[in-house]
Amino acid sequence: MSVFDRLVGQPHVVRVLEQAVAGAADSLGGGPGHGMTHAWLFTGPPGSGRSIAARAFAAALQCPSGGCGTCHDCVTGLKGTHADVTVASTMALSIGVDQARTLVMDSAAMPSGGRWRVLVVEDADRLTDAANNALLKQLEEPTPHAVWLLSVPTTEDVLPTIRSRCRVLSLTTPSTDAVARYLVDEDGIDPAMAAFAARASQGHIGRARGLATDESTRLQRSMVLELPTHLGDLKSLLAAAGELVGAATDRANEQVKYRDVAERRDLARTLGVPNANNPPPWARSQFKQLREAQKKRAKRSLRDQLDRSLLDLLSLYRDILVLQLGAEVPAVNGEIGPTLQRLAGASTPEDTVDRMDAIGRAREHLASNANPLLTVENLMIGLHTP
Repeated sequence: MSVFDRLVGQPHVVRVLEQAVAGAADSLGGGPGHGMTHAWLFTGPPGSGRSIAARAFAAALQCPSGGCGTCHDCVTGLKGTHADVTVASTMALSIGVDQARTLVMDSAAMPSGGRWRVLVVEDADRLTDAANNALLKQLEEPTPHAVWLLSVPTTEDVLPTIRSRCRVLSLTTPSTDAVARYLVDEDGIDPAMAAFAARASQGHIGRARGLATDESTRLQRSMVLELPTHLGDLKSLLAAAGELVGAATDRANEQVKYRDVAERRDLARTLGVPNANNPPPWARSQFKQLREAQKKRAKRSLRDQLDRSLLDLLSLYRDILVLQLGAEVPAVNGEIGPTLQRLAGASTPEDTVDRMDAIGRAREHLASNANPLLTVENLMIGLHTP
């Protein structure tokens, strides 16, 4: 067993990290520490497992056995609760300078276990300019015991000055077979369901697990794939947009509501406030700050839910284009073959490409903080009349 067992379909990454762990252990003993460096940049498309790789590496660096996967250091390292592992993960739209400065201060503390202080920054592409500048100086002049692990989709998503000070490790989208095997072996998923989830998720591990284990996720995907068959007059286009945004909003709210309640309760307990819903005047500023942070997280959650739906829609038109071009490529959505055939025969390849471009523009607009409903309404009109 190893902490790297959770890293699906990335044998080259595992080899590099195992060599780095051995080099780190060597440097602790006074050796040259070949293969180890103080800053790493994990890149890869969504679902490739870049955050998993960073956490597994953090755990292995703390483990006396180099990542056995069973000891206290490995278990807490993977969860991000190890005393010497700090994980910066956010559901908000950005990581601000205050959080970056906290990380810098954490990196200066000596490791309690005598090994390393590991700082994991998930979604480092969300660092604000001020936060980037705060981290940059620490990467330029690192403390000897600190290791920085940054995770981003591509190297272009971080400042060149930060990228140049990190060792880049690129992950790829795992194969559907690798994802299916992982679901069967690790989660006990039925092989047929695992194969479907791996194919429908297009190699996105988290999405595959959701499709395999949650019926509501499968129903949401089915609803999205049916949308192009219901696009007619303007009324139906606007209704389809409202349905898509409404479903994404419901799922986003469901995702964050329990966490919001727990955070308000914990803040009230910390401040000694008996009622989190009606704090005294002296505590209102703290609760206001918490509400603002929760609103940002809810906004991010809605954007992520919509983006997943748009990716499902994009996979549909990808399959349509494959049929129109007569390419010998397996369909992502093979379970709706007749629908794909019908839609492929009702348009041209040029129309399909235009529709795929429209989806791409909608995703970019959502990432730029555009109004979700207006963006999706405009998309539906574009899908009807490319």
